[in-house]
Amino acid sequence: MKKILLIEDEEPIRRVLVRILVEENKDYQISECEDGKAGFSTLTKDDFDLVLCDIKMPKMDGVEVLQKAREKGVSVPFIMLTGHGNVATAVEAMKSGAYDFISKPPDLNRLLTAVRNALETKNLVTENIKLKKRIAKKYKIIGTSTAINEIHGMIDKVAPTEARVLITGENGTGKELVAHHLHQKSNRSEAPFVEVNCAAIPSELIESELFGHMKGAFTSAIKDRPGKFEIANGGTLFLDEVADMSLAAQAKVLRALQENRIQRVGGEKDIRVNVRVIAATNKDLSNEIENGKFREDLYHRLAVILIKVPSLSKRKADIPILVDYFSNNIATEQGVDKKSFSKDALAQLMDYPWTGNIRELRNVVERLMILAGNPVTGNDIVQFASKPKS
Repeated sequence: MKKILLIEDEEPIRRVLVRILVEENKDYQISECEDGKAGFSTLTKDDFDLVLCDIKMPKMDGVEVLQKAREKGVSVPFIMLTGHGNVATAVEAMKSGAYDFISKPPDLNRLLTAVRNALETKNLVTENIKLKKRIAKKYKIIGTSTAINEIHGMIDKVAPTEARVLITGENGTGKELVAHHLHQKSNRSEAPFVEVNCAAIPSELIESELFGHMKGAFTSAIKDRPGKFEIANGGTLFLDEVADMSLAAQAKVLRALQENRIQRVGGEKDIRVNVRVIAATNKDLSNEIENGKFREDLYHRLAVILIKVPSLSKRKADIPILVDYFSNNIATEQGVDKKSFSKDALAQLMDYPWTGNIRELRNVVERLMILAGNPVTGNDIVQFASKPKS
């Protein structure tokens, strides 16, 4: 059932529009208002999938209804209805966020196409919001320790800026989570977040992956292909394990950061890019620079802000919270009942040498959820969570 609000001061036009819409789809539920003030009041009291709104109306015109709705955070699509002499006003409405405008008397096919497209757009926006909520939940940073609160504080300060960030920390500490939060809280959050694992791409392919290539640039280049810098344009590019990038690729990344331009492999044309780069590594870049494996000038370009993610051994107070969080998620994923953990079990987990950090903890909790009893005891920890002896 799609709910449509029709705001139109001329009753004959309202009657015709209602008939057209109901004949198009009997699932359309139409609410009518005869002036802008009544329409705005109705709009703020109920949820609608679409608003059809006349521009010239008593008490409050259609553009004002639209602007006030946007000020209230109402994102429903507006299709504006306008007389032939009101095109300039309709353009103003489009600038204020209207989805489309239709001249009166409306062309039937034009009207129905606009309605269908607007409702489809509303569906996509709703799905996008739900997806973002799921992503935000997936990349949630769990913990209340001092170390984690400091990370949250850094993210809140740095995210709204355009400063580049270098995230360091051991494997499994959650560097990717920090990168996602920096993007989600930035002014680029509506634009793409593109991740590149530099360690997973062969050195001979990394330049093509980052900068794209032209058809014929190498044997398997059968067509032009944009790279990650172009795909991330307007958004955030996350270079994970950046220390594993070849020196040749590092030189090209440095140029991209200096000039905001890239060049595809096999191409001669410069392409302008607007990308915020966040990088991460588990290596000591000072040693990498000293050993000639990482460019010092690139390091200084990347490390405008340095965020060090603590190992799990430095935030053991968060382990009970993490165990509870993982238990809930795994129970849902596996379709099993959530298990409780005894005090002895939690104490042993807090004394455990977490060399694999958060990633290892999650794997251990999943193993215990499947194999251990309920509640999980200290004996279960010894049996199912102990590291194999070398």
